[in-house]
Amino acid sequence: MNDAEILNLFRSSGALLEGHFQLTSGLHSPNYFQCARVLQYPRNAETLCGLLAARFRSDRIDAVVSPALGGIVVGQEVGRQLGVRTMFTERKNGLMELRRGFTISRGERILVCEDVITTGGSVGEVIEIVERSGGVVAGVAAIVDRSGGTVRLPNFVPAMTMHVVTYPPENCPLCRNNIPVEKPGSRSQAVSNR
Repeated sequence: MNDAEILNLFRSSGALLEGHFQLTSGLHSPNYFQCARVLQYPRNAETLCGLLAARFRSDRIDAVVSPALGGIVVGQEVGRQLGVRTMFTERKNGLMELRRGFTISRGERILVCEDVITTGGSVGEVIEIVERSGGVVAGVAAIVDRSGGTVRLPNFVPAMTMHVVTYPPENCPLCRNNIPVEKPGSRSQAVSNR
């Protein structure tokens, strides 16, 4: 699949939202990729994650680690297709942690998977956890790279790259026009215009 076909899959699934959104990074955008909507269909998950798994099939991958919540489905399906175990990190008191008895052994080659990457902040936290545990980051995979290819991550492979307009909250024209802000991500909470 090429970028246009993947984008069409998002549109046909109602997964490309338009409005005024606060992203997990804190940036604001008129567009939001709600991967959960496209991945709710197992065939879509198999297809999109298959694009990522295919690019790492010839590498030695021992395990997949994803940040909760959005990356869990992606990591699970990529891990299934690669035939390796999957784990996820989650936040506790605002800090990303590897919990639930998940462990990474020294020297294990880890593929970090995410649904959508804008700045790479959450993935960066997962990379730090992998490295502190003694693991080796073999690569990073995501369904959507919203940065237009500007984010720098080790051996980064997105299924689709797209530049999506983002604004710092203090310079957001959508805020200046008093368009209500939505925060549909996994760290949702009430958001007011800034």
